[in-house]
Amino acid sequence: MYQVFLGKISSLSTDPWAQALSRHAPQGARRARWLAGRGLLSRLFAPRPLPDIVYSEQGKPFFSSRYPLWFSVSQCEDDIALIVSDEGDVGCSLEQVRPQDNWRTLANAVFSNAEHAELENETPESQLHAFWRIRTRKEAILKQRGAYSWQIVSIDSAASAPHSVSQRQVGSLSLAVCTTTPFSLTSAPVHYVDDALAEKSSARPE
Repeated sequence: MYQVFLGKISSLSTDPWAQALSRHAPQGARRARWLAGRGLLSRLFAPRPLPDIVYSEQGKPFFSSRYPLWFSVSQCEDDIALIVSDEGDVGCSLEQVRPQDNWRTLANAVFSNAEHAELENETPESQLHAFWRIRTRKEAILKQRGAYSWQIVSIDSAASAPHSVSQRQVGSLSLAVCTTTPFSLTSAPVHYVDDALAEKSSARPE
């Protein structure tokens, strides 16, 4: 089972679920993102408490080994995406499809030959979208592996692999997930989390 959620950091970081965890949140620029992610996870587990979250040497968060669920969070500006799985480790990447002056330089630096071929097969007006599509795929694989960010150059998202990678365009957002078993974002629902859902939730944080 895989579940995918999308929401707004500005809303999720200030709702009751997040505020119940505020004393544990870091200060500074990461605070709102941390609160949004932990608050969303807390809401999904309610009325049970959120399991302990630990970190790998590379900084990947995961539930302690006694809890058989995996998750991955990605943020981009005010948007946040979360995937939760009971089938194995997962990775999630969310990017805003936007103009970027040096996108070709970035592609030359980190794309594989097969990824470059995919990019060049697109029409010129579609190549920027293709760049973000490929980049989100690579980042999802990177996060599923729990690797360091600099290792993205070694990932070939166009190659066959034991994992499954799926993508979906959500408005101006490019969303990609990497899963242990086959999963399709295009055929599975993406749950949109907003203030209305928070109000309708039957369990409330103490």
